[in-house]
Amino acid sequence: ILKLLNSKKDESELTMCSDVDRNDKSRVCEPGSVKVIGRRQIEMYSRLIHTVDHIEGRLRDDMDAFDGFLSHAWAVTVTGAPKLWAMRFIEAHEKSPRAWYGGAIGMVGFNGDMNTGLTLRTIRIKDGIAEVRAGATLLYDSNPEEEEAETELKASAMISAIRDARSGNSAKVQRDVAAVGAGVNILLVDHEDSFVHTLANYFRQTGATVTTVRTPVPEEVFDRIKPDLVVLSPGPGTPKDFDCKATIKKARARNLPIFGVCLGLQALAEAYGGELRQLAIPMHGKPSRIRVLEPGVVFSGLGHEVTVGRYHSIFADPATLPRDFIITAESEDGTIMGIEHASEPVAAVQFHPESIMTLGQDAGMRMIENVVAHL
Repeated sequence: ILKLLNSKKDESELTMCSDVDRNDKSRVCEPGSVKVIGRRQIEMYSRLIHTVDHIEGRLRDDMDAFDGFLSHAWAVTVTGAPKLWAMRFIEAHEKSPRAWYGGAIGMVGFNGDMNTGLTLRTIRIKDGIAEVRAGATLLYDSNPEEEEAETELKASAMISAIRDARSGNSAKVQRDVAAVGAGVNILLVDHEDSFVHTLANYFRQTGATVTTVRTPVPEEVFDRIKPDLVVLSPGPGTPKDFDCKATIKKARARNLPIFGVCLGLQALAEAYGGELRQLAIPMHGKPSRIRVLEPGVVFSGLGHEVTVGRYHSIFADPATLPRDFIITAESEDGTIMGIEHASEPVAAVQFHPESIMTLGQDAGMRMIENVVAHL
């Protein structure tokens, strides 16, 4: 940062760009309204450090957003100055058209507002070819080797993104998940949740066939799908909002294994005679370190502590939890995080195994594997 701030060349470059920008604004703004409100301020990016000036102006009454946009096209930072001569030089000497590079992407509101940004640090993909462009400002004081290194640095983040995208959209590259779900039919009951498709994705990675059905689930669906496992999804509200007892009753009548997630745990606890309580402080989008009390089916092979993602404000009351249930995990404050039935193939977790907060040590996926393989 000190090297950048002390560079006379970089100061001259920014000053030139700012003076041209002030000129662009003066064409369409009220006299006296164009002001520099920030000078040589530091901005940090993944691989670059920039000094930037912030300049504002008030648009004249006879001008609109398009006038403001066109007055700055194209930005001096990607053309040089004087702009017209610089653009003629670019047109004559650059070997290929810039296409989107150096242009702009943005929005125009119905109220006349406009917000745009330069298309820099971008990848243009056409006909299967990814093109990354980068440039630098050439001044009399420029050092050719340093300018070339600057362009390579600017392009490096995008190039790395391409080189590191090993899997992409290819179906040939599979995550190393145990294929314990081959031949398993899973009925995933959706309680109007915003994570149900990620949860289904986890189960599908085991090789299982997953059918997602929004509650209420009629008898006909059970008969048609013939599930080997019923999964009760998370969801808002309470189990009573979705008549979860009816779904659980249908699954139990067929002696089907049941796995509940978040709301699903609450539904199972309540359906078997337990009561629910409300947390003093909601835990939405918050990670917790939980203690594994009994590995059971779900936590087998995961160790004594696991970091998980929580999205709930209701919990199963441990004081009223039916004796047939074993508490398999709890949070640091004693909130139930996992339960399993002592004699029936029923298990549940209060957290979200599919959350990014449960990615550590691949814990969430390993729990799903355990459920499919052993519940």
